[in-house]
Amino acid sequence: MDAMEKAKNIILSRKVVRAVLWLAGVLAIVAVVGVLVFSGGRTDSGDTDLVSDNTTVVQVAAGDTLSKILADKGFSGADINKIADILKTKANITGLRADKDKIEFTRDGGPDTPITKITLLPGPWRRVELTCDDGGVWNCNAIDIERDTRLVYRQGEILDGDSFYLAGMRADIPAGILADVYDLLAFEMDFERDVRAGQKFSVVFEENYSNNKKIDNGSVIAVSFDALRGNVKMYRYRKSDKIVGYYDPDGNGAIKSLKRTPINNAKVTSSFSTRRKHPVLGFTRAHKGVDFRASTGTPIPAAGAGRVVARGFNRGHGNFVKIRHNKTFETLYAHMSKFAKNVNVGTAVRQGQTIGYVGSTGLSTGPHLHYEVIKDGKHVNPLTVKLPAIDNLDATNKKKFLEYRKTLDKAIEELVKNPKLFIQM
Repeated sequence: MDAMEKAKNIILSRKVVRAVLWLAGVLAIVAVVGVLVFSGGRTDSGDTDLVSDNTTVVQVAAGDTLSKILADKGFSGADINKIADILKTKANITGLRADKDKIEFTRDGGPDTPITKITLLPGPWRRVELTCDDGGVWNCNAIDIERDTRLVYRQGEILDGDSFYLAGMRADIPAGILADVYDLLAFEMDFERDVRAGQKFSVVFEENYSNNKKIDNGSVIAVSFDALRGNVKMYRYRKSDKIVGYYDPDGNGAIKSLKRTPINNAKVTSSFSTRRKHPVLGFTRAHKGVDFRASTGTPIPAAGAGRVVARGFNRGHGNFVKIRHNKTFETLYAHMSKFAKNVNVGTAVRQGQTIGYVGSTGLSTGPHLHYEVIKDGKHVNPLTVKLPAIDNLDATNKKKFLEYRKTLDKAIEELVKNPKLFIQM
């Protein structure tokens, strides 16, 4: 079913669209990091819990491997190799995650009988079962756990002295969702200069449940922010080619080729200026970028996809990286404490990839990122330059998107009337 049909079902079908009041006691039993089908957890005395006479559970600990765990359970080397191979080929499992994965062992008879079933949970939405038949052959069955996805609405307002993060937490928006919203809005806003008391914002995002218990959060579906330049709105939409993107109300790409603020929530300490008194040199000259305060070692992400065209050291910039994004735009990142591994001249980088770490090398009075945007060979203000979108919808997809957006807006109107309700997908 495509995105438009899903959205229509939200509004038109009672079976698909139903707003359910949150019960006060629900939050107390929500499992934030995952719902496990096992009882009990790792104990101080060992990593194995007895669930029943026929079933035990092993919590994967640091240093554990599948071979080690299976050997401890009495499996032969030949069986260990067979099980490892079937997990790799049939379930794409090549390793275990310490403190996250658990393995359940089941025997048909008592504790001295052979293990006939092995169950792994490689994530909250997948269950892998290995069963041994009478001939000693292991069979694999990977099961996708059905998600009960609910759209929830949160709204907030910036108060005096607030940051967007504080206002978002007060509005009961999870930290992970706030980080995603930061990444989206950073293409349009400077969170240091564009956030003012009185501004309102809202977010619609997914919550995933299993057996009526919350497992995790999903994607941001829609976001709205009353920015200084006007209301910014973005909608998540899956195109006919199944590629997902974010678009403004008119169907124009909301994800720009470059981010105005590479480091989220970093304070601007010096703006772009044609005349600024240099804090080290003491005389006035152009400041061709924007400085963002951040502690030494903070990762610096690439503002956009491109290729590294310069990486080195000079007296002014210290350690710096320069990226060419297309025929029009280049960006430069200066005063790094060190470069990221495998980022060299000629390296292709993706948007958001760490290229280095904040420092204070070169002519610098303290740790910060100096960020420059060069358009057609001339330096421009990163916070005001008009940036091209990565992906605008074609005519066919735009028509479908506009229908979807109108339907989704109607659903959001119902959530606005009572933010404690949710829409079940």
